[in-house]
Amino acid sequence: MIAPALRLTGIEAFYGTAQALFGVDLEVPAGAVTVLLGRNGAGKSTTLKAAMGLVDVRAGRVFVGTRDVTGAPAYKVARTGLGYVPETRRVFGGLSVEENLVVGERVGVAGTVAWTRERLFDLFPPLAGMRERLAGQLSGGEQQMLTIARTLMGNPQIILLDEPSEGLAPVIVQQIAATIRTLAAEGLTVLLSEQNVRFAMHVASRAAVIERGRILVEGPIADIAADEGVREAYLTP
Repeated sequence: MIAPALRLTGIEAFYGTAQALFGVDLEVPAGAVTVLLGRNGAGKSTTLKAAMGLVDVRAGRVFVGTRDVTGAPAYKVARTGLGYVPETRRVFGGLSVEENLVVGERVGVAGTVAWTRERLFDLFPPLAGMRERLAGQLSGGEQQMLTIARTLMGNPQIILLDEPSEGLAPVIVQQIAATIRTLAAEGLTVLLSEQNVRFAMHVASRAAVIERGRILVEGPIADIAADEGVREAYLTP
């Protein structure tokens, strides 16, 4: 069994007085792509935010490798090698594409520099011809690419992707899938949240299904996707 790069144990998370996660246990193996599957409101995004220090965690622990980051602010969690791509993208609309990348630039853990601007322009060719364009003028798919690229400029060891295929044209979804496979081939650990089972099967090796803030089942994604009972009960609209 590969040692987990990211581990959540017994996580109970809240938005104010409303509890969103109930004892979530999740392990993300190093160097693999793991997907958190579930419907809207199931707790997928909250689980990623709990790992990143962006939501109120009142019980349980979060470990990046062997380091306990429970309760640490997001900027300190990021320094342990965790990168986060939110569903809302949140590009700096008044800055150019290249300036957005500069904003995210930092040396990784132990001085690693796996990703540079030029390498990311190679990874996302559509962005290469838009270096001077304002990010606010990009399409949704181009903004998604830019948000992933900006996160990679922080040279993380683990990347969290929240609904990366949501609302994108099929051709862009294919490009995002190819990007995730490339990141995995580079040895990056990936955890993504998704509703799109077909997309998830193209990129992930393991999956966990979440419903009403609880992990119900986890294992090889092929086994979960083949389980008609699980798909009908928890993964279809």
